[in-house]
Amino acid sequence: MEFVYFNQIVNDNQDMFPYDGALLSAVEAIPASIPDVIRTMQTIDEVCAIGDGLKWFNGLYLQVTQAVAARISAGGFSDGAWLELLDVEFAKLYFGALKASLSGQSTPECWQILFERRNQAAIARIQFALAGVNAHIDHDLPEAIVNTCVLSGAGPLHGSLHYTDYTSLNSTLDSLIETAKKELNVRLPGNALPAVSRLEDTIAAWSVSAAREAAWQSAEHIWALRTIGPLGEGYLDMLDGFTTVIGKTLLVPVP
Repeated sequence: MEFVYFNQIVNDNQDMFPYDGALLSAVEAIPASIPDVIRTMQTIDEVCAIGDGLKWFNGLYLQVTQAVAARISAGGFSDGAWLELLDVEFAKLYFGALKASLSGQSTPECWQILFERRNQAAIARIQFALAGVNAHIDHDLPEAIVNTCVLSGAGPLHGSLHYTDYTSLNSTLDSLIETAKKELNVRLPGNALPAVSRLEDTIAAWSVSAAREAAWQSAEHIWALRTIGPLGEGYLDMLDGFTTVIGKTLLVPVP
């Protein structure tokens, strides 16, 4: 039934899904803790049909957040409270981008390209997942790190305990991404991709560890520029443009 429903959306060339009002309601509340973040992501997952590209990014992000929450609960970080604060600030930017788009407001272009193509059957689930991860890490994560540093009173610094905690997550994230590359390597509705395509080369070239390292470096630059408003804003605009280029590459339909 979901597959037929999705085909109807594509054939009608609608930009909005009928349940987008429910998605908007889900992201109205601002999360204050990781359990809040997880509940919102679970709601999004339950609302989205399988033919909605957002579902596959959100599902991967939910797994990542649950892994972070489990490690914090197990005392696996030097400063678990800082990691939880970062996790919440990070998720706020995703929810905020989705809320803005669903409300018809301005959204970073790196996010908007994903939201505008949510119903394109020629794009694979893994493409939506990685395009979302790309937008969230390359564009949002530097801002989230800076926001967390402002709230905690300690700036981003290579070699610090916070940086060590931050990078210690890379192996877990790499593992989840690699699993997703295998399990989501099908078209959006779930049918098989062509035996030979350039998609495998595209997704193989994307590294979450490299993206997170670049995000930390960007956060250091933004932190240094934070007292100079126009320069800081210009840096974020530059990140949006760069991230959008990668996102468009990741979201090229597979013939």
